[in-house]
Amino acid sequence: MKTLTYEQALSRAASLCSGSEHCSTEIQKKLLLWGLSPSQTEKAIDFLKEEKYIDNSRFCRAYCLDKFRYNHWGRIKISQMLRILEMNDSDINEGLEVIPEDEYQNVLSYVLEQKNKQIKDADPYIRKGKLVRHAQSKGFEIHLIMEYVNHLFRNL
Repeated sequence: MKTLTYEQALSRAASLCSGSEHCSTEIQKKLLLWGLSPSQTEKAIDFLKEEKYIDNSRFCRAYCLDKFRYNHWGRIKISQMLRILEMNDSDINEGLEVIPEDEYQNVLSYVLEQKNKQIKDADPYIRKGKLVRHAQSKGFEIHLIMEYVNHLFRNL
């Protein structure tokens, strides 16, 4: 990849951030990839934050809603992915709070109902296990999963 000057890299990063939400970690990696030194990268990140191109709390809110609504991820998986992106706990918690509780319950039930239709085993014990593992892999809390799975099998 061609090395960019500081001004070129800053311009490209600002353009990237104005098109979609990005966190400081993502932009930092890109700036380093484009050939900026760590001190130049730090300076560019500070400038982008001052000019509101980068706002980690805004990024967390958008990320939480997108991953929840489009990927049907639960709070646990979302928070783990945000920690991988080096977001701080207060921003993560603020982001998770924007997920409406009733919508969260509806998505969990939708995920479990869809998976239940795909399972071929007739044994309820095996079905429950597969449902629980699937919902856990999506990042939903075990107490909510068990509540819904038990409710589902009571109605069968």
